Amino acid sequence: MKNREQASIQNRLRYAFDKTLSRGPLALGGWVALVSLVILLVLSLVLYFGGLNPDMGLPETLWTMLMQALAPNPVSFGGSWEFLLAMLIITLLGIFMVSIFIGIIATAIDSKIQSLREGRSQVIEKDHTIILGWDEHIFTIISELMIANLGKRHASIVIMSDKDKIEMEDEIRSRVHPTGRTEVVCRRGSPIEMSDLEIISVNRARSIIILPPDGEEPDTYIIKALLAIMNNPKRRSLPYHIVTEIQQADNLEVTRLVGKDETVTLLVSDIIAHIIAQTCRQSGLSMVYTELMNFEGDEIYFKEEPSLVGKTFGETLFLYEDSSVIGLRPVEGSLRLNPPMDTRIAAGDDLIVIAADGDSIHLSGKTLQSPLNTFTCTRPPASADPEATLILGWNLRGATIIEELDHYVAPGSRVKVVANQAGPQADVLALQAIIKNQAVSFQSGPITERRLLLDLCREGYDHMIVLAEMDGESIQLADARTLITLLNLRDIKQKSGQKFSIVSEMLDVRNRNLAEVTHVDDFIVSDELSSLLMAQISENKELYLVFEDLFNSEGSEIYLKPAAEYVTPGQTVNFYSVIESARQRCEVAIGYRQAARAIDAQQAFGVVVNPEKSKSITFQDGDRIIVLAEN
Repeated sequence: MKNREQASIQNRLRYAFDKTLSRGPLALGGWVALVSLVILLVLSLVLYFGGLNPDMGLPETLWTMLMQALAPNPVSFGGSWEFLLAMLIITLLGIFMVSIFIGIIATAIDSKIQSLREGRSQVIEKDHTIILGWDEHIFTIISELMIANLGKRHASIVIMSDKDKIEMEDEIRSRVHPTGRTEVVCRRGSPIEMSDLEIISVNRARSIIILPPDGEEPDTYIIKALLAIMNNPKRRSLPYHIVTEIQQADNLEVTRLVGKDETVTLLVSDIIAHIIAQTCRQSGLSMVYTELMNFEGDEIYFKEEPSLVGKTFGETLFLYEDSSVIGLRPVEGSLRLNPPMDTRIAAGDDLIVIAADGDSIHLSGKTLQSPLNTFTCTRPPASADPEATLILGWNLRGATIIEELDHYVAPGSRVKVVANQAGPQADVLALQAIIKNQAVSFQSGPITERRLLLDLCREGYDHMIVLAEMDGESIQLADARTLITLLNLRDIKQKSGQKFSIVSEMLDVRNRNLAEVTHVDDFIVSDELSSLLMAQISENKELYLVFEDLFNSEGSEIYLKPAAEYVTPGQTVNFYSVIESARQRCEVAIGYRQAARAIDAQQAFGVVVNPEKSKSITFQDGDRIIVLAEN
């Protein structure tokens, strides 16, 4: 019974000792220091009370032992052999204990460095942009945010994903060119874990961007990340500003239910489908969208001008020299692009303006004596002719593209779908019951085969759309097929002299760079567009309503119309004249495209958005005016 109690006490002491050591290097160092001090004290007491060195008192003996343990020194042979033996023991003990201390310190430092490399330390930032998740689009978002932050003294972007912190930092350094003073901070963690979100100070962030992961069911991940932010017991009282994207339309309502008014959710497939449908029909429209959706050049801003209260929207179009007014955001009511020209500006209303940056929006102060006397509207708008569109390849966006095209094309138009497999035929032909202005047909065949493409081109098409076909294959294989088809179409177009626009879809933005655009009618669409939108909306939530209006077939959209419908070709005018001519048609002129520069990539293929209005220009046949109009 006694042995059992003794064994139990030993187990308890061992258990208590193990628990102490599990607390880390500090606890281990404490035990080593305690043992060392006990041994030093015992030896010192033995030397002192044993009279082995009568020349030293107890304090001197303790100090001598301590210094000998920390820094062993040669010992004189003048003392007794007992004293020399004690000094030898303390020297060996010192070497042993100091070595252990050095090992503990080295281990602690290494552990701390490893912890920092893992990215688990607390982020102390304020008004920063948080990016949750990691995919190929993150580099575009970071680049755009850096440009947007150029005017800020201190700005930071905090990234959290389950990717290794060092790998994230290395990839960012290799693929993002630093711009300005924006600091990029990476942390490793799970965006769907509430405790991990606290590491990146989510409650102090200015905006949050949630990226979908690669793999199956990315929308589920987005919803869980939103729940982790919105339902966190420690969440802030102020509303969040969250931007994210989903792939499936069926998940849109659930995402909005979870994110409420604090989240802007982009349906990527619909956005890209609308852009494809609009850009394939209008030469140069792709460059206009590119200009408005990135932070280089001109962007869209909101500006309140109290001095303009009482003026009409039509009058404001002429009051800025280097900015273009395109709409109003009233205090009461919904945002509207290109409202009626007689709409009065009320107190608190914001103008929607295209400008180089928010600080450059200033009233010109100019009094226009006779700025509009040179405009002549010589031609009525041309009647719309039926159009022929060829869609090569098929995916979930195909049906939306055809439905969107139907809102713009004239009756009697036709669209033909050619896909590698016959599977989409039923879905394609079912669209005939929905659309009104187009006849739909389907053909099965290998879209990468040049002979097939030559036969199709002989049928005569105005627009060609190449969609990425997955067919259960990898993204790289799908992009490879798209690239081969695109290169064949370009060559056929050049050799035959045919004039048709080409819009192609690339799934991987890196493959987009391989197929460099060579003409204004050659536009490559990828999910990078959603990255540009997310960066824009993360800076200003209200921009979502502007772009939603632009991409929607209802209301006003961007068109490129013949310049001869606004001014006389060959006559030198300024852009104020163009604005007035467009105003009389209830349109807003925001730029132009010169046909003579349509193949010059350095000049944005002749597309100029938000030009200097007083600068003289001579338009020729073939030039276009960029307008915001109902149709």
